[in-house]
Amino acid sequence: MKLGRQNLFFKSFSHIYVEERILEHPNTVRILEKFPNAIQIKTKHYKNVFNAKSQDFRSQKNSTKLILAKKEDQFLYPGSGFSPSFGAENFYYNTLALNCIYDCEYCYLQGMYSSANLVVFVNTEDFFTATKAFLEKHKSLYLCISYETDLLALESILGYCKEWIEFGGRNENLTLELRTKSTSFSQISHLKPNSNTILAWSLNPMPIWKEWEKKTPSPLARMKSMTEAIEKGWRVRLCLDPLLFLPEWKEVYSEFIQTLKAEVPLDKIPEICLGVFRINADFLQKMRSENENSALLWYPYNISNRVASYGDKHEQTMKEFVADLLLESGYLNKIVFC
Repeated sequence: MKLGRQNLFFKSFSHIYVEERILEHPNTVRILEKFPNAIQIKTKHYKNVFNAKSQDFRSQKNSTKLILAKKEDQFLYPGSGFSPSFGAENFYYNTLALNCIYDCEYCYLQGMYSSANLVVFVNTEDFFTATKAFLEKHKSLYLCISYETDLLALESILGYCKEWIEFGGRNENLTLELRTKSTSFSQISHLKPNSNTILAWSLNPMPIWKEWEKKTPSPLARMKSMTEAIEKGWRVRLCLDPLLFLPEWKEVYSEFIQTLKAEVPLDKIPEICLGVFRINADFLQKMRSENENSALLWYPYNISNRVASYGDKHEQTMKEFVADLLLESGYLNKIVFC
């Protein structure tokens, strides 16, 4: 198997914890077959490993372990106020996996979990059943399936994106959002696009990628993957989120938008989302305790209603500046502010 920057996580799964009750589940068997050299460890419940005391998130990121488990309840969660609902009446997300293979310095998952290990729930049939029941009752659903992980980046070992895209194609009142920083579109490029599946790529300028988006593919590589998806007829959304403050940020984002316009057919993208860095204040406090030298995390953020961000004035300046760069090219009706 060829390993690029985005596939370094394959080296990390030296140990795989498996709940005893799902040892024979077809997804468990299929996933384990992809890691014949991994040491398998049985456990009664994934929380015995994932929620264990005295874990070090930062050190675990250097050697992430995989945990295969069964999700017992709560297959749908109301969408967070930190994310746009795009006017959907029923805005929800699910958690097919917990934690991300990437290591972005600003990622809220560091503040949410004490463990950096990756949990994958294998009982996808229960997620589908819960989603069908919701649709029958409420008639419509906007569902984010890549909320607490990058599901497309895991597609070569899980295959969950394919299953959900095909499921979405059979349920016209279901809209799926698949957020990603990966270049793994090739894993699903053979599928027939459907209008209710949105492939949403997150992008930031090169200096931000180099400094704060560890293990992710480069912005140019993501742009190439996006463009391929657009050309094959997929509904693609561009997420410039989070916008981050750094020295000479205006020059950095100006150059970035010029590159973006040259590399991606923005006229074929329905929405462009803009949002500045924002995070639960408690998550930020935990992240700071584990990243004492992070200039990004230790910026003097404004805290209001337990949310840390740049403050209204600075936030508005950044969003308006980037929006104006896009408006110059006629993308007025595409911009959605987070």
